[in-house]
Amino acid sequence: MNALIDEDLHKSLANVLSNLGFNVFDVRDHGLRGKADIEIFKFAKGNKAVLFSADLGFSNILNFPLGSHSGIVILRFPNELSTGYINKAVKSALSKLRKNDYSGNLIIISLSGIRIKRQKLNKN
Repeated sequence: MNALIDEDLHKSLANVLSNLGFNVFDVRDHGLRGKADIEIFKFAKGNKAVLFSADLGFSNILNFPLGSHSGIVILRFPNELSTGYINKAVKSALSKLRKNDYSGNLIIISLSGIRIKRQKLNKN
């Protein structure tokens, strides 16, 4: 599974994701630093990558509809927490998820746990 790390997250998150089996892209390595959210989203979608960000704009399901992507994970942690602590918390949270928890869904990870807004699947 591919993952894209947005520029508002620490580069060390790549190690956490790699250790969990992700093939990791970073916006800073692909000329996307400072680009509009829609460009970052299109890159993630084109590479079938789960987008990891702290930008709440990506949680807007009107702009980034459920089911239209490989998954969006929003990390919501207080700024005063160390990168090491955040990486441990993210690793713990992600280790509880299955591959099908990502596809098309919005996942919020915070100190209070994991919330998943799932796409509605048609049962035709």
